[in-house]
Amino acid sequence: MNPQALIVDDEPDILDLLSMTLSGMSIDCVTAESIAEAERLLAQQSFDLCFTDMRLPDGDGLELVKKIQVSYPELPIAVITAYGNMDLAVSALKSGAFDFVSKPLKLQVLRELVDAALKLSPNRPHKNDRRSRDRLLGETELMRELRGKVAKLARSQAPVYISGESGTGKELVARLIHDLGARSDKAFVPVNCGAIPNELVESEFFGHKKGAFTGAVADKQGLFQHAHGGTLFLDEVADLPLMMQVKLLRAIQEKAIRQVGGNEEINVDVRILSATHKNLAECVDNGTFRQDLFYRLNVIELQVPPLRERKADIPILAEHILLKLAGKTHSDVITLTAEALASLEQYPFPGNVRELENTLERALTWAEGTQITAEDLMLPVTNQINHAVPLVSELSMPVLNQDLETHLEEQERAIIEKALNETRWNKTAAAKRLGITFRALRYKLKKLDLD
Repeated sequence: MNPQALIVDDEPDILDLLSMTLSGMSIDCVTAESIAEAERLLAQQSFDLCFTDMRLPDGDGLELVKKIQVSYPELPIAVITAYGNMDLAVSALKSGAFDFVSKPLKLQVLRELVDAALKLSPNRPHKNDRRSRDRLLGETELMRELRGKVAKLARSQAPVYISGESGTGKELVARLIHDLGARSDKAFVPVNCGAIPNELVESEFFGHKKGAFTGAVADKQGLFQHAHGGTLFLDEVADLPLMMQVKLLRAIQEKAIRQVGGNEEINVDVRILSATHKNLAECVDNGTFRQDLFYRLNVIELQVPPLRERKADIPILAEHILLKLAGKTHSDVITLTAEALASLEQYPFPGNVRELENTLERALTWAEGTQITAEDLMLPVTNQINHAVPLVSELSMPVLNQDLETHLEEQERAIIEKALNETRWNKTAAAKRLGITFRALRYKLKKLDLD
């Protein structure tokens, strides 16, 4: 049986174009010219996808989007908007629309939208059965809510802005939204916006033609083209230069790019997910981030909670991390003593899950036997008892965590160098003097560049 599509529009030309395009994709079409007629048809049969115009004789297309969200939440619905009317498109996405398409309709864009929507149809088997709880670990209420939101957002094409402190796992959340959605069989392309030099950022995003600038010895595809059909994850998006923010906004609105040195527009089908540890609204207020781009990226905001707000999840996370580390080193799994676990649960973790991973990896090199003790964790006592740490601004937390890690590494380096000098660089004797295994010392020498 062919997929079934409901098209709601009162313009004969649009109805004919959509019906012909979808019929060419072996999709049976049923048409309605009003919200009332669409509701009658929805009650009579099930559909795999729905298109609706935003202006209908008996109401607003947003009204139909909201009704379908309540009565048929599994049905993907796409809205048809007038050219350049992005505000209506954003409103539709916020109301639960799967995606939007602008007039005049581009057939290739339309086909790509339909392909993605059919993958999420309630009448089609889902290819991806990975469970979010296997990736977003934790059984606190905060994590249950987060997993529920991720599952819902995976069924949409709306841009999502993922906010949260450094080290909370924003890229993990973005990957899960991609993997659970209609684009899971295409590329997930992450990019750290702050790591690209300003003079290369446009070429990195949009690609360039041969000879476009000095050093452009061949044509090059950009990140948008690599992510075509999939997801582009803009990490640390607040670090984009203002010049690039203008061009990114246009690419999102037009669903098209132009390569550096090129004259032709290239259609791109990309879902945009973005993140930053900074307060993006504050960046808008101080003039470092464009307000219009902020509204396009922040159609839906998803907050990832800091680790200190879900301390009950630390035992689960620690067990998972230790299992992963044991798999990397092909060694036996080492567990935590009760005192060590209590120390972890008391510590505020300004660096969040990333700091927990670093702490356990470091402790693993110092641990003797099959258990990690509280002493092996080397947690700073001042931070353990200073409960004011969570009040430190998000902007300073990465610096705080970086300074802490640097300080601890310098201490380790000094202790190890002293032991090596005293034993004339006899590694076996130095390991014995330090009270650690030879394997642990060898690991530390490599990590600290003392080899």
